[in-house]
Amino acid sequence: MVKERAGFDLFGHSLFVRLLALRWTSQGMDGLYQSALASFVLFSPERQASASAAAGAFALMLLPYSLIGPFIGTVLDRFPRRQIVLVANSVRALDLLLVASLLVKGETGAVFVGSVLAAFGINRLILSGLSAGLPRLVEHQVLVGANALAVTGGTVATVIGGGLGYFLRKGLEGAIAPDHADGALVLVASLGYLVAALLALRLTRLSLGPLPEETNVAKDRRIFVDGLIDVGSGIRYLRNRVDASLAMIAVSIQRGGLTALTVAALLMERNSFHNPNSPDQGLAGLATVISAAGVGVVLGAAITPFFVQRIGRHRWLRLNLALGSVPALLIAWSNPVSLPLLALGASMCGQAVKVTCDSLVQHHVEDAFRGRVFAIYDMAVNICIVLGASLAALIISPDGRGTPVPLAVAVTYLLYTALLTGRRFKPDLPTSSSTL
Repeated sequence: MVKERAGFDLFGHSLFVRLLALRWTSQGMDGLYQSALASFVLFSPERQASASAAAGAFALMLLPYSLIGPFIGTVLDRFPRRQIVLVANSVRALDLLLVASLLVKGETGAVFVGSVLAAFGINRLILSGLSAGLPRLVEHQVLVGANALAVTGGTVATVIGGGLGYFLRKGLEGAIAPDHADGALVLVASLGYLVAALLALRLTRLSLGPLPEETNVAKDRRIFVDGLIDVGSGIRYLRNRVDASLAMIAVSIQRGGLTALTVAALLMERNSFHNPNSPDQGLAGLATVISAAGVGVVLGAAITPFFVQRIGRHRWLRLNLALGSVPALLIAWSNPVSLPLLALGASMCGQAVKVTCDSLVQHHVEDAFRGRVFAIYDMAVNICIVLGASLAALIISPDGRGTPVPLAVAVTYLLYTALLTGRRFKPDLPTSSSTL
């Protein structure tokens, strides 16, 4: 077992610190952008929220990326990832200018949908590139701590960005029309993405990999032809990386279940705990739940390096997957006071699983395959998120109450924990990865 170090020496890696600034700025703007969209689509007085609407929103955000995931993985393994992140943030800043103008006009047609899809697809490309490149910036012995900072700090930045969006919108309330306020928030996010693009320039061109000798870009640029071939090679590669494969499945299951519970929480705050005709109250309640979940994210990440060092990654993964079933089940009997506390517990266990599994994947996958593997990873997680939302849409009541969804999530967590408990992990093949 690789011993993990959890000290503050991570801040001595200058390129890693620059990656943190880039990632956190980008994800903070994600939260601001998403809060504007949530307000426009789900918490507008003239638009009634439902489980199907929430599930449709998740599908809109995630499924299109899953369809282009094979090509994304090929791009990340053939071109400098720093350049991809730089260009992607710049393009996303321009795309949000269009989204802002459409929100101001109150338009929800094909152009609006396409613009939103583009923004979310670009976001996943950026995060995949940063995750694939992270192991080049720190030693393997500190990967858990590095992921705890990068992933968890990014999640916290998203929550902070969402909170900033909420308060900015409240400040604009009454001064301008609601759709204009949402458009203004998206405009601010666009400027933030431009800042993130500039922060990418602080990384060296090849700092995130891949190195020229690790690619065949000079010989073959048939990205769309080779995308499907490369995803097949990535899947075959994962057959010899059992730890990484099981970790990816664990996160996919955990995120799918958490999404189903999120739909239930959204409907409780919108239609059960508050007057459905006063969506601002529901939005405030949801902001409280999200803030509590953000605290859970920080706690889960903070304690993970400590416990991984003492009991190992596999035991810590199984423990948190099992413990996550408890708040998942109790959500069925929640109230406005207990729901934020349960969200804190669920997110704490979920983040512990995520940080642990990300380090497993990064540690056991060579840099030449890391882009493809993380594209497959994202595809699997996104598909499970949409499946979780779809499950909720099919069986959940309009007010979000009931036991079927929480029970299904809790049982799924426990079943996969049992599978991992009875599994003998094969030794992974050795990897060769440079650290700059």
